[in-house]
Amino acid sequence: MAAENQPGSNNNNKGKKRKFLPHGKPVKKGLYPLRPGVQGFFITCDGGRERQATNEALNLLESFYEELVHGSDSGSKCKAIPTKPVNKIIKFKDSDSSSDEDEPPLAKKEEVLEHEEETEKPIENKKDKVEDESPHREDSQAEKHEQENDSAPVKRQCLGKDPPAREPVGLVVTENKPIDELIEDELSELGDRNKRHFVSLDSGCNGCIFVQMHRRPGDPSPVAVAKQMISSAASTKKHMSRFILRVLPAEVTCYASEEEISKSIKPLIEQYFPLDTSSPLKFAVLYEARSNTGIERMAIINAVAKSVPQPHKVDLKNPDKTIIVQIAKTICLIGVVEKYKEFAKYNLRQLTSPEQ
Repeated sequence: MAAENQPGSNNNNKGKKRKFLPHGKPVKKGLYPLRPGVQGFFITCDGGRERQATNEALNLLESFYEELVHGSDSGSKCKAIPTKPVNKIIKFKDSDSSSDEDEPPLAKKEEVLEHEEETEKPIENKKDKVEDESPHREDSQAEKHEQENDSAPVKRQCLGKDPPAREPVGLVVTENKPIDELIEDELSELGDRNKRHFVSLDSGCNGCIFVQMHRRPGDPSPVAVAKQMISSAASTKKHMSRFILRVLPAEVTCYASEEEISKSIKPLIEQYFPLDTSSPLKFAVLYEARSNTGIERMAIINAVAKSVPQPHKVDLKNPDKTIIVQIAKTICLIGVVEKYKEFAKYNLRQLTSPEQ
């Protein structure tokens, strides 16, 4: 009996364990990780609210991107749409009920006066008129009948064929495909991350998210989009989000080492700090590191400062441009912004909060 119970107990244990196995199902993968060579926005948010902040950031960046590209204000209303509903009484000419209402009040008064004058005349005169007009009555009725036929709309004979339907304005005529294939094509376009303007990446740090920008030829840079968002928030004081704190553009991403940073930052320095210039700029370097304690702070700051040519000088109090260096784990993010302190360190919550 003991021998019979042992294999049964083993089978029961195996069955229980199998319930917790995936049974060949694919394991769910997380977000795409942050990697070198991408451009986008490094955004800080409230801890534990990364998912909500990501959704808000995607909507905000898309709206301000459209505003820069198409020149349309995302918050303004269309002038063609009236703010109040217009109440208009629609009257149809062919309806019987509107025949009396369409006439102005003066015309009604004149008809009433003419009717009273006719009733005051002697009845004999009416009889004489009836006798005189009797031979001409048939001709007048025939003329009226012809006028009514001319004024009435011409009824077309039904030939059993429907008139050609007009194509709706603004729609593109597609190929003759079944609805299922069209839906699959649209879903594939939405699911393709490379066709979106903005895509979220996993930063690997709590309270931080990264939104990648697929920049096409002619598109504005991440710095331009971030500047448009921050300047509109500072001017309008309009509350834009609940969970987003700072929005920092990242034009260069590389591995967090002195050699990689010195190599990757060269085209960015040539763009913002030209060598031959008559008006040198003042700059400052801002350094922040998260989930990385193996890198010396001053070594990275000195490497970035030495890459700027000599006509430009360091000024920590009133810089013209600020070089932002953000390190998240093993990735370094670099961006150059203007008026960093004036715009409350690019903090949306501080810019839109009421002044105390």
